[in-house]
Amino acid sequence: MIKKIIIALWALLVIVAVSGFFIFSAIADGKIGYMPPVEELENPTYKFATQIFSEDGELLGTWSFSDENRVYTAYNELPANLVNALIATEDIRFTKHSGIDAKGLARAVIKRGIMQQKNAGGGSTITQQLAKLLYTEETAKNYYERALQKPIEWVIAVKLERYYTKEEILTMYLNKFDFLNNAVGINTAAHTYFNVDPKNLKIEEAATLVGMCKNPSYFNPKRYNERAKGRRNVVLEQMFKAGYLSEQEKDSLQLLPLELKYTPVDHKLGLATYLREYLRGVISAQKPIKSNYRGWQMQKFYEDSLAWETNPLYGWCNKHKKKDGSNYSIYTDGLKVYTTVNSRMQRYAEEAVKEHLSDLQERFFKEKKNNNKTAPYSRLLSETRVKEILDRSVRQSGRYTKMKADGKTEAEIRKAFNTPEEMSVYTWQGNKDTIMTPMDSIKYYKHFLRTGFMSMNPINGHVKAYVGGINYTYFQYDMTMVGRRQIGSTIKPFLYTLAMENGFTPCDETRKVEITLIQENGLPWTPRNSDPKKRYGEMVTLKWGLANSDNWISAYLMGKLNPYALVGLIHNFGVLNQDIPPVVSLCLGPCEVSVGEMVSAYTAFANKGIRVAPLFVTHIEDNEGNVLDRFTPDMDEVISVSSSYKMLDMMKAVVNEGTANRAKRIYKIEAELGGKTGTTNSNADGWFIGFSPSLVSGVWVGGEDRDIHFDTMRDGQGAAMALPIWGLYMQKVLNDKILGYDPKERFQFPKDYRPCGDSNSETFYTPDQGGLDELFN
Repeated sequence: MIKKIIIALWALLVIVAVSGFFIFSAIADGKIGYMPPVEELENPTYKFATQIFSEDGELLGTWSFSDENRVYTAYNELPANLVNALIATEDIRFTKHSGIDAKGLARAVIKRGIMQQKNAGGGSTITQQLAKLLYTEETAKNYYERALQKPIEWVIAVKLERYYTKEEILTMYLNKFDFLNNAVGINTAAHTYFNVDPKNLKIEEAATLVGMCKNPSYFNPKRYNERAKGRRNVVLEQMFKAGYLSEQEKDSLQLLPLELKYTPVDHKLGLATYLREYLRGVISAQKPIKSNYRGWQMQKFYEDSLAWETNPLYGWCNKHKKKDGSNYSIYTDGLKVYTTVNSRMQRYAEEAVKEHLSDLQERFFKEKKNNNKTAPYSRLLSETRVKEILDRSVRQSGRYTKMKADGKTEAEIRKAFNTPEEMSVYTWQGNKDTIMTPMDSIKYYKHFLRTGFMSMNPINGHVKAYVGGINYTYFQYDMTMVGRRQIGSTIKPFLYTLAMENGFTPCDETRKVEITLIQENGLPWTPRNSDPKKRYGEMVTLKWGLANSDNWISAYLMGKLNPYALVGLIHNFGVLNQDIPPVVSLCLGPCEVSVGEMVSAYTAFANKGIRVAPLFVTHIEDNEGNVLDRFTPDMDEVISVSSSYKMLDMMKAVVNEGTANRAKRIYKIEAELGGKTGTTNSNADGWFIGFSPSLVSGVWVGGEDRDIHFDTMRDGQGAAMALPIWGLYMQKVLNDKILGYDPKERFQFPKDYRPCGDSNSETFYTPDQGGLDELFN
């Protein structure tokens, strides 16, 4: 009898062994369950976010799919304590097994399976956990799949060990693991929970993150601090048992509170948000197809087509292919984009915008509060017209679109928009909880003045700072490179340049009197002047005319020149708008141009007649640090050198004695400066483009709609709305010794430069000269 039992047991063991052999062979061959092909095992599919860096090495942000904000971290960037904590806690014999830990598996089977000891530990190795993360993470749907899940993981783990080193497996695991709160991978987790790079994680911080690997939801330190602290201390205990920590180190670390520096990943926050969004669109752009553009988008089609052909950065992902023949993706390929932006200068720009506009906004609120019938619109508009504009805004809102899609009637929608509700609204001092109707919230947000700012090097085109608006979370339309507004008197340097190119000099004189020009349609045109009595009837120089932004002097020049030639010159300066009308009134700036185009155009005045296009990115790398592409500035000589000196001489006068004198008078900037203010009809747009020898910066300030503006020139002119942002920014930049800008820098002129004559000298010298009411209160 005993003999038969022994034979039966041996037979059963052989059957189990043979069955196991065939089952595992079938799994390995993909005949049972899912087995990834060899190519996929050798190159697992990861989605790595693209990182965007400043020129001084600061991470500005990432581009990713919302659920996989993973940033690649190499093994040599992982701190030893993080690796030690992971091995000590999850797989103490990691370096000794080949994917399956037989001893750990046996312990798990006996203690957990047979003896039902819950604290006996699991049998999964780090390699098995990686296999699960990569290929079997979804919960099995039925008993058959659950029975096969572990054997499949074992086979995949063994294969992974065959193709990868231990260091590579650890790296893959830590890059793949989801630490929740959109912190996928160790790099994003370190930044999200402790605001540091992985290499700078403290021992207790590394232990906290490793502790989450057991169950990130249950041991989430943001939601369950004490529970996560307890798990952290278990990891520290395991590190002590493994010999990675002394008992004294372990004890002292376990006593520390679990302190987070929680910094959630939010693409709407951080430095240079508008620039990051602008570059995302540029780099991932598709080749423009005309049929995809509507009639009113033909200007956009023209710009996109030109950019596709001439700008190497535009559509970069769709112009370049990886080794496998597919195009790059900014969301999955872990690219590194190195911008020209300086993080310190970017902060100064954003600070300058906040400092000035928060104060200017209060003055705007007060002005409109006194005229509440049409606020925030001009008092010149009728209440009927204001209602029409606001109704259009309602129909364009997301709330209206959703209610329409849900089948709500116009009456129901109207009632909802006029029913008060609790909401949190933006203010310059931070978000504020209040109660108002959705209609009032639309009106409230329209009160906010918008801005666009850009600063760049006039020699190499490097864009140093970029602010597309006041807050990307609430006002996402980019007013630096996307939006265009009328430029007013900032067009006058183009007009005067055309005059200089046609033989005029800064010293030429004309009488300051009212000028009437005859338009092509035969009708007369007479411009108004902001200060008609000033020097009326006297002989004045062109230099005085530009410095004081006199409209009659501009009209005089326009009468001597050709508006078609002016349009051509404006295009040569880099302005792409094809709808600039060749009319005599063009000399006062009714055309629409972006801040970025204006800043780029003005580089010619600081760079001896050579205009340089904005350069936003210096190079792009792959996730292993290999340079994929480098970018160089695009330059064009748009005016002669002699004309550029004449213009420089006149534009210095604008700052020293003209409409932009507060740049010197109030902001005490000692460096030599040139520039031009601009204000459009009814104060709808305020501009200032200013430059030193090393920086050209431009500012626009205005309302969302042209009819939202100050009703007085005191606050509504460019010198009051826009110039202060420029002044504050330049103060901060020139006072920062780390940046290295000379606070007393001077322009260079030829030794024999004569403002009223030509000079061909190439030797230079440096001159020695110097409820709503509740929110609005």
